[in-house]
Amino acid sequence: MKYIPYVNIRMGTASVSRFSHGNTLPYTQLPWAMAGFMPQTNGNGGGWFFHADDRCVEGIRLTHQPSPWIGDYGTFLMAPQAGTRVFYERWDGGWSGYRPEEAIFRPDLLKVNFLRQRCDFEVTPTERGGMIRLSYRMQKNMGLTFYPLKGNNDWQYDAKTGMLSGWTDGHSQDKPVDFRMYIAVQFDPCDIDADASHAFSCDGHGNGFHMAVKNPALTAKIAISYLSREQAEYNLREDMDGRSFEEVQKAAEDRWEEVLHRIEIDAVDDDQMRTFYSCLYRTFLFPHKAYEHDMEHGENVYYSPFTGKKTKGVRYTDNGFWDTYRTVYPLYAMIARNEYAEMLDGFVADYRDGGWLPRWPSLGEVGCMPSTLIDAVIADAAVKGIGTKALWTEALEGMLRHANHNGPEDRYGRNGAELYCKLGYVPRDKYRESVNLTLDAAYGDYCIARVAEVLGYDSEFIANYDRRAKNYQKLFDPATGFMRGKDEHGDMKEDFDPLTWGGEYTEGCAWQSSFAVPHDIGGLAALYGGTDNMIEKLDELFAAKPEYAVDGYGMEIHEMTELAAIDFGQCAISNQPSFHFPFLFSMLGDEKKASAWVKALCGVFHATPTGYPGDEDNGTTSAWYIFAVLGIYPVCPGMPGTAGYAKTDMLVKHAKICGKEWDHTHIEDYIF
Repeated sequence: MKYIPYVNIRMGTASVSRFSHGNTLPYTQLPWAMAGFMPQTNGNGGGWFFHADDRCVEGIRLTHQPSPWIGDYGTFLMAPQAGTRVFYERWDGGWSGYRPEEAIFRPDLLKVNFLRQRCDFEVTPTERGGMIRLSYRMQKNMGLTFYPLKGNNDWQYDAKTGMLSGWTDGHSQDKPVDFRMYIAVQFDPCDIDADASHAFSCDGHGNGFHMAVKNPALTAKIAISYLSREQAEYNLREDMDGRSFEEVQKAAEDRWEEVLHRIEIDAVDDDQMRTFYSCLYRTFLFPHKAYEHDMEHGENVYYSPFTGKKTKGVRYTDNGFWDTYRTVYPLYAMIARNEYAEMLDGFVADYRDGGWLPRWPSLGEVGCMPSTLIDAVIADAAVKGIGTKALWTEALEGMLRHANHNGPEDRYGRNGAELYCKLGYVPRDKYRESVNLTLDAAYGDYCIARVAEVLGYDSEFIANYDRRAKNYQKLFDPATGFMRGKDEHGDMKEDFDPLTWGGEYTEGCAWQSSFAVPHDIGGLAALYGGTDNMIEKLDELFAAKPEYAVDGYGMEIHEMTELAAIDFGQCAISNQPSFHFPFLFSMLGDEKKASAWVKALCGVFHATPTGYPGDEDNGTTSAWYIFAVLGIYPVCPGMPGTAGYAKTDMLVKHAKICGKEWDHTHIEDYIF
């Protein structure tokens, strides 16, 4: 049975900055590959350069963008030309109509009919590029134009070899040292009119390049490198040398079918089948590989954005741990253990090169979300035996650095780490989002203790971090039943509105932020006066009106709008801090209530362009759905054994995990 036909890569792509149905992009890309392809329908939309409802297309874009809030890097646009040539001076100066209902959007194949140019443009992906095929029905002034999108760019064409070489240094919010992405595009010289092909200046971004095409049936191979022009050409040969378009596409299809078959379900209906596999596809897109194979020795090498140097080893990027630690890596622990181990090595590479473990790498460190939730990714790997002791030891060094020392910039490490060590909490008068910074630090300390335990550290060291893991208790206000910020003197604000977003809280209010104690649910329940009282507080959360106050931000942010759009009270399933709420009932002994809420929440997911309740975030929301329908949830990544998992009713009739019959009552059989 093939699962690709059930995948809708446009799930969640009908999004705008003020309201997210996923904020996703329709990636035609291999799992975790170095780059992907998609249509650009509106380049003026910034990070929202594709929308499912658009019926116009500007070109096919090579992209790495992990989120519209982060932006793209190492990107360019390919636009076919025929008939009247247009928009030479700006990439967004022209567009063609297309019929999205007739286009092919698949993980392994993209096909778009440019109506004005009367040209079919097909792309199939490889590890570090892909192959394109163009079929021109209008055989007048045929061409393919390469447009720069950001940064400085340059292109050169060698008429003898048919090789178009280019580079771009465009990046987003990071600070990479001496970054360039090199591009190699191999044409058959017989297909190109070299005399009519030329570079052109493009709106302050350096050069674009126009290829004058002679053959109405054109194929070309594309590869990229972060190391050199020669390496890009080597990557091209390694990925595609001697292979036809059909052979490359078949390899891509086989690769996708292999990863999609890691979970096989007997769905209750076709809608669930489509939603499940559309979500599963998205869990395999990020993080992106950022390493290559050395031309001389074949060993793994990568460009380090911290040093600008070629370095031995592997590296991964384009991942926000504040989101993904909750679901993506626990899913990988079940279905992608080898890949998880390599990713962890790649993340620790950032500590080796730059001195700090990554928080939100997108090429280099962006740090757009608070806290160091990579702690949970490392701890979950360690307690489940993913990786090596040497790797966990090195990772723990990085964990201890950010747990006890402030970073050189806000983008590195735990914000407020040194005051947290001094006071036991991050003070609200010194740092925004102080409640979440404190709760995340306490959880991070718990994760440090678990890694130290695996590595055989002495009991006093472990006990110290276990004591620090109780620091969440310092912010609990028994009068209101919420976590509240304290200033440096230990005082809470006199005026308190639990509906106020921002300020002391991250992308939420007190309701969404007060249950972020995954490592000590029992201790949190004790603060409420017992299990029954905490269940009563959760009942109140789900029964509350989906209202909010903007005071902490001074404006409405899209997460507020999305909370109100789907009425589950103050359970904002549109955003990650609420993901574990329904499963807390199960952790507290009421599996029936948990199952009812999980089933209701799963009902808002569907395999359409409006199919997510909020930002999808690098596979996080998709993996939430995968766990939910399988009847388990990793409430506490990094907790040894199965105590950190909640159980609910399965929502599929039957499942297999990596070929093994799924029994959600014996989770240990699938994670160790």
